[in-house]
Amino acid sequence: MPAALNGGHAYRDGVDRAWPSVVGYYAAHYGHSAASIWRQRLAAGEIQCNGQRLRADGPLAAGDQLVWHRPPWWEAAVPALHQGAIVFDDGDLLVLDKPSGLPVLPAGGFLRHTLLAQLEALVAGAPRPVHRLGRFTTGLLVCARRPATRAWLSAQLRDSTRADAAASAGSAPCRKLYRALTTPLPDPWTPGSTETVAWPIGRRPHPLLGEIWCGLSPGQGDGLPAHSRFTLLQRRPESCLVEVAIATGRPHQIRIHAACLGAPLLGDPLYGSGGEARPDALPGAGGYWLHAHRLELLRPDGCRFELEAPPPRELQQPLDQPRSKASSREK
Repeated sequence: MPAALNGGHAYRDGVDRAWPSVVGYYAAHYGHSAASIWRQRLAAGEIQCNGQRLRADGPLAAGDQLVWHRPPWWEAAVPALHQGAIVFDDGDLLVLDKPSGLPVLPAGGFLRHTLLAQLEALVAGAPRPVHRLGRFTTGLLVCARRPATRAWLSAQLRDSTRADAAASAGSAPCRKLYRALTTPLPDPWTPGSTETVAWPIGRRPHPLLGEIWCGLSPGQGDGLPAHSRFTLLQRRPESCLVEVAIATGRPHQIRIHAACLGAPLLGDPLYGSGGEARPDALPGAGGYWLHAHRLELLRPDGCRFELEAPPPRELQQPLDQPRSKASSREK
């Protein structure tokens, strides 16, 4: 899809408490724009309060309903979905092999140039994604048409039902395997070496976004439990090819946990050693290699479902057998 101008969007907010000014409210809640920018938007008539277009700043009361009518903006070019991206479709469950560079849902300046919007135009029955993959992450993305199926699958993909699933990934109800390139792992990692990372993941302040997901070291406060098992597949001159099994589905989990290991994903502009986010980068920035390679999950009918999307050339090792398209099987 080439770069194009979209139709703009209306962002709605309910005011939770009294605020001395409209500009102050927006500047505090949406740190991506300074107060001076919000003042310009207010003067341009882009903001409404309780259905009335505002032209001057003023106080807000609890319960006021705000709408910012963002004018149309240019969305960058993204890959187009095609029928060959469909791995499996039984009329309810739909699995895609997502290309790099395509956002799954509206965010980060993308509204219409998303996988969701293309899916609505390409596939009948209004399937919706059950989970997210990062914009530059490739591989298996699970969608479903029925809300009950989405809820069932989302619970599996978000969290394993067993606390020890990270240590025994093969026994978990859902098993997710990724391929990634990291910066060189420290000695004594050798091919076949495995280590489980269990750093919690939580929100921390970020100058561009207000808050961002990061790795939390002990004593940093409450975070979401997260477990990733890294296995070294191959050492390369300036990188390491790893397989990652995750038993939880936290935001940016593999990128954060690789950084916690001291070997961030090769080319990742956001997460550095220790799982901290760099202040001048955003989650949607690319440059890294990460691929959702294999997925095993239980369907609502009790069948265990196994799917595979062969990794791109950069994430293959000599033992990989070339395949022309993604494959799946049930048992």
